[in-house]
Amino acid sequence: MTGERPIGEDDLQAFVDGRLPPPRREAVKAYLAEHPATSEQVEREIELREALRARLAFKAREPIPSRLRVANLVAARRRRSPLRPAAFAAVLAWLAIGGVLGAWGGVWWASRAQRQAEAVSVADNAIAAHRIYVSERLHPVEVPAEQEAHLVQWLSRRVGKPLTAPNLNAQGYRLIGGRLLPDSGEAAALFMYENGGGNRLTLYARSGDEAQTSFQFEERDGVSAFSWIENGLSYVVTAKADRAQLLPIAEAIYKQFAATGDPAKGRL
Repeated sequence: MTGERPIGEDDLQAFVDGRLPPPRREAVKAYLAEHPATSEQVEREIELREALRARLAFKAREPIPSRLRVANLVAARRRRSPLRPAAFAAVLAWLAIGGVLGAWGGVWWASRAQRQAEAVSVADNAIAAHRIYVSERLHPVEVPAEQEAHLVQWLSRRVGKPLTAPNLNAQGYRLIGGRLLPDSGEAAALFMYENGGGNRLTLYARSGDEAQTSFQFEERDGVSAFSWIENGLSYVVTAKADRAQLLPIAEAIYKQFAATGDPAKGRL
């Protein structure tokens, strides 16, 4: 894990495409050095991309026939003169070349979309839980912070992965406790924090995809959330704050997890 924001599929795709700025490229290289399986997949994607480029280079160097240029096609359409079968076939051929060049990333992007959809679903549930429980004054949590060791052990056992309650004192928030929640048939943990002004923040966690995603931001009616997937856990940090205020807190939580190593390798 890095000390910066998580390396996600968008970073890996940009690395394959050669579109990353130097600092981020070096961060991805360091990440790949620590994750051999992902590194092998990325290498295969790069090799496939280069092979396809080489195989289709001759076609890419050919000039586009005048009859297939956009302006001419539009003009022909306006004259209500349908394309001749040969011209139509040529258009399909050019589109097919683009499809072949893009097909190598299909599985990658489908997987990425699935992970992002999961993160969005978890974020929706986390925001809903935040709205319900932060307004509670008598019973905002099931287990208070005075029993933190028991709380963490209990939630870890129910979620199925080792959890920790990050220390957010430096960010002005103290842990007040937590509770167990349902999430699409799975168990989810909710840790609640409060600052000196009485504003509350929640950290939501549930078992998720074994891969990772970079930070994703959501804002719903004044409630903001940063979500990400890391080491088989989906995390969402939520508060009534703007993006600039919440991002340093999300990064602090992520860095604390990074400093303690891979929590998925811990023990319940």
